[in-house]
Amino acid sequence: MDTRYSTNPRDVKRYTTEELRNEFLITDLYQADTVQAVYSHVDRMVTLGIMPVEKELSISEGMDVWHTFGTHYFLERREVGFFNVSPDSKGRVTVDGTVYELGYKDCIYITKGSKEVTFASFDPAAPARFYGVSAPAHTSYETKLLTITEARKNPQGSEATANKRVINQFIHPDVLDTCQLSMGLTQLASGSVWNTMPCHTHERRMEIYTYLEVPEDQVVFHMMGEAKETRHLVMRNYDAVIAPSWSLHSGVGTTNYTFIWAMGGENQAFDDMDHIPASELR
Repeated sequence: MDTRYSTNPRDVKRYTTEELRNEFLITDLYQADTVQAVYSHVDRMVTLGIMPVEKELSISEGMDVWHTFGTHYFLERREVGFFNVSPDSKGRVTVDGTVYELGYKDCIYITKGSKEVTFASFDPAAPARFYGVSAPAHTSYETKLLTITEARKNPQGSEATANKRVINQFIHPDVLDTCQLSMGLTQLASGSVWNTMPCHTHERRMEIYTYLEVPEDQVVFHMMGEAKETRHLVMRNYDAVIAPSWSLHSGVGTTNYTFIWAMGGENQAFDDMDHIPASELR
């Protein structure tokens, strides 16, 4: 497991491109028959990439759970959400004996206290990729599968500002109860390239993005940093990025794309964002 420690905005002002990438960028999440995990000390969130090919994988495959979390199993004090991010591939998630089938862009919320969680692909020639984010939790709710068609749709933006998009809310207070984790999937329309613009911060929550459907010859420029000290990271398909609470998080692509957002922190009040007018950005 890769461990990332907290950083502060004063130091980040002086980071090189390589240092920014080492601290915030997450790459190579999907390796055959392994569980890739990045543990961030920003709100103690864990980002996971699981790609079962020839075998069924446990959520804690290859981890020293006691050493990392001080618990007997991964979800003893945590909750987690997973998406299947492999186009045209189906996957299977088994939670304490109950089997859930995930198609492309389907999501499962798995509650605190779930002991045995495993992942499998239906076709080794076209393996599923499971993207997950886990947050600490102090109470249990209900494990639930949500398909892309069942997600709550929230259209935003316009063609005129190149940010016409649909926010699909899955793990969200208006959809189901969780302890603190929230996750959703935003799809940009053809010709639209900006996400989360006008941009914002929220001191009460951190956020993690992962970018999908980015063609091999295209990129997304992910914006981060303080409003008057902005920085950027160049993102490619399946890359993820950690956004601390003090950092804005926005992006612009060389084409339209899709991204999954995940949040954890003090609250789940989505209207308490601190908006940043474009005139204040530097």
